[in-house]
Amino acid sequence: MRIDHVAIAVNNLEEAVKEYQDALGVKEVEFESVETEGVRVAILHLDNSRIELMEATRANSPIKKFLESRGEGLHHIALETEKIDGEVERMKDRGVRFLGDVRPGSRGTKITFIHPKSLHGVLAELCSHP
Repeated sequence: MRIDHVAIAVNNLEEAVKEYQDALGVKEVEFESVETEGVRVAILHLDNSRIELMEATRANSPIKKFLESRGEGLHHIALETEKIDGEVERMKDRGVRFLGDVRPGSRGTKITFIHPKSLHGVLAELCSHP
């Protein structure tokens, strides 16, 4: 596995993108909506990874609930694996808990989330690129 991206929940995507671009000197940014998760994301490309800024697009989005309870900030880390289905089964066999099944994510990925109680309070996303 490798760290694929770090995801940050924000209230205003456009403002956050401008601030991150200015602070980090990032030029390349991709925007995408992920309807299954109820978010719009901006992906900032770094030399060895990515930062994903996320804004809720609907009232029942998990990101909306996160922002209301915790405010803006670090939401999750994403770990890339080549064979997500096999990795999920391996982890379940070891008692790791998940939040939902494997499903479509941004940029054509397959994703699922590891419950924070399984990783000492850290929400982690498993993702697999096509």
